[in-house]
Amino acid sequence: MSEIIRRDPRREWIARNRLHPDHASVLAEIGGVQVASEWLGPNGVVRKNPRAIGFIGPSGVKRIDRSGLQQGGQATATTTAARESRRTVTIDQPAFLVAVVPDLTGGRLSNHDKDLLGLARRVADADVEQPGAVVAILFGEHKGEGDGELKKQALGEAGIDRVVHLDDELYAGFAPEARLAVLSAVEREMTPRFWLLPDSPLGGADLGRRLALRLGERAATGVWQIEADDEAPLGWQCTARGAAGSLDIQRPLPRVALALAECAEPVDETRHAAEPLSLVDEIPTILSRIEDLGQVAVDPAGVALAEAEFILSGGNGVKQWDAFHHAAKVLGATEGASRVAVDDGFMARDRQVGATGTWVTARVYMAVGISGAIQHLQGIQRCDKVVAINLDPGCDIIKRADLAVIGDSTQILAALVAMVEQQRGGQRDAA
Repeated sequence: MSEIIRRDPRREWIARNRLHPDHASVLAEIGGVQVASEWLGPNGVVRKNPRAIGFIGPSGVKRIDRSGLQQGGQATATTTAARESRRTVTIDQPAFLVAVVPDLTGGRLSNHDKDLLGLARRVADADVEQPGAVVAILFGEHKGEGDGELKKQALGEAGIDRVVHLDDELYAGFAPEARLAVLSAVEREMTPRFWLLPDSPLGGADLGRRLALRLGERAATGVWQIEADDEAPLGWQCTARGAAGSLDIQRPLPRVALALAECAEPVDETRHAAEPLSLVDEIPTILSRIEDLGQVAVDPAGVALAEAEFILSGGNGVKQWDAFHHAAKVLGATEGASRVAVDDGFMARDRQVGATGTWVTARVYMAVGISGAIQHLQGIQRCDKVVAINLDPGCDIIKRADLAVIGDSTQILAALVAMVEQQRGGQRDAA
């Protein structure tokens, strides 16, 4: 027998193609995810897959995969085991504090919030001998999974060591002056070394700029990367987006920084204490000059796909489009469609979701009768939760989905609409 190692190009291709049905099994046989990102080419040159999870790009930025495809196949079976194998970290006497103010949109940590906590964790853990602690200031109700201990565990898995939670009605909605009073109290009592807030239109950008003005700091906005720098005053250098995102600006990291999404990888290897803290001094009552009148009712049909938070998207599997439109109206969802549905004339071109249509960032994306072409999966990769309704349990959208329902879409939508209408009727009767 010859000792020459023979390559199997087909198996290497399957190992790199996460959408292939045999991807998980071939990957396990070859020996792990590293093969999917690096392999030996026919000319003996090591080739790298720039789309692999954790790939270091030419700018030194580590790629963060938002597609959720790693949740399917082999990863789904190991999700629980991975959470249980997290290393527990307790910091009793931190050398310093890093304060984080998440947006907590809808009462839950968003992907942007988790990226921000990952950035804070990187700063706090830079010095192994004298680590810092991450303290999160939460406003409003926290609607994490479960109750009590489970919510605390979810915050700890996001990288939080201490939690200052204020869920009074005073801080609900748009209340920047009241929230700023709380942050000022935290500054007086704890004196964090850094303040990190999301540079988002959901409140973090506005509150961060107000805080910087109150502290007399020149905040860094649009931060997307930080590096340790011994010559910087606080030991860190940051890179921020400027000139409408066309220019990178480097400067020493100030005390107040507003970071963009994907500024760091979320915490996924450690579990922290998330111990509750209370402020000692009484927070002064602020007579706000701003009155929040609540959200304005908007017709979901008039919301652009790129801005929609709840999208009901139909594909080739939808046979009764009148029932689909009725379901979208009852659920209060913005309508979307796959390219097949648009090409067949069932939906307008501006309703197309995917790489060749509109890239969406909905909090909930419900795909009805969509098989999940790669272009469509690319367009929904930044959606928080994906619900798939399909007859085929082996289609690619099922691998991406956080919740999959196998069955006839017409019957499932009809049952869902009946359930929602019954619940709303019960609420009206109770009122």
